[in-house]
Amino acid sequence: MQTVVMGQSTATSHRNDPDVVRRLLTTPGRWAIVGLSENPSRVAYSMATYLQSLGMPIVPVHPKAEAVHGATGYAALSDIPGPVDVVDIFVRSELAGAVVDEAIAIDAKAVWLQLGVIDEDAAARAKAAGLDVVMDTCPKIEAPRFGVALSGSHSA
Repeated sequence: MQTVVMGQSTATSHRNDPDVVRRLLTTPGRWAIVGLSENPSRVAYSMATYLQSLGMPIVPVHPKAEAVHGATGYAALSDIPGPVDVVDIFVRSELAGAVVDEAIAIDAKAVWLQLGVIDEDAAARAKAAGLDVVMDTCPKIEAPRFGVALSGSHSA
């Protein structure tokens, strides 16, 4: 397993599938954002706004269970009523594995480990459980590569 701190990216054995990235960014789905709080200086806060601008409903997941951007917050993934399509992970790499295991337990369809969040073993567990996996990148970085524009439209 290779683990790094957010913001420090190194080579990994996991390779993101461009078709999966494109599908997650262009198919409407409910995104649970783990680590999202009311703190506007955190990257998760602006990412939630961005995902909403793509037409994705968001669900904040944070120990404080704060409502963010008009969406009800929950303390844990298991507290969220209804299905979750993508679990977007904004926690340190050493905590990501437990979040991935929770995503598997709630039958999420995909996990997206944000830029600098790397856990090869967790990615392998998610894949083995049938989840799509995107790791060590950001939707705002990937969207332009696929012609994804605000409001969820795309030109690809």
